[in-house]
Amino acid sequence: MRGADHRLRVIGGYLSGRRFRVPPGEVRPTSDRVRESLFGRLGDLDGVRVLDLYAGSGALGIEAISRGAVEATFVEQDARTLKVLRANLAELGIDSIASVVAGDVSAAVHRLGRAQERFDLVLIDPPYASEEPARAFEALIGSAILAPGAMVVLERDRRHASPHAEGLSALDERRYGDTVVARFIAGQAQ
Repeated sequence: MRGADHRLRVIGGYLSGRRFRVPPGEVRPTSDRVRESLFGRLGDLDGVRVLDLYAGSGALGIEAISRGAVEATFVEQDARTLKVLRANLAELGIDSIASVVAGDVSAAVHRLGRAQERFDLVLIDPPYASEEPARAFEALIGSAILAPGAMVVLERDRRHASPHAEGLSALDERRYGDTVVARFIAGQAQ
């Protein structure tokens, strides 16, 4: 059982070892093992702009900032979760390079696109067993927010296939128990 007092730790980078809270309820944060493997595969994030969709506690975006991302935008819909996410960013001292967008992922992505925001790395950790991955991919492609060569990372349950999206090419998938982390790259013409 996860409560508001449950904490995760940052795995690598300048915030390594710092702890942050997990929101109460149905939030399923990415495990330490999966985050360590994923960010080891992503390599150098210096100067990268990150979009963390279905942000929850902010674990993925926080890890990206700790490893050199210049800024991160976190999208989350649940009001209780947003409160914990904002507190995590403030407590870690990274709220000046992090922005939080409250609301539905598809609508938020389209708003960011209209504002001409561009991202180099998109981290997607939606509720398992939902249609959200396909909705997120559709929104990303339809909004033109992916910088040329942007990396898109999807965390999903092994029982569900990754969606296909025109404009995103699959790079690889790694399985960690019931979790699959799939990486995609955006085409040069968005």
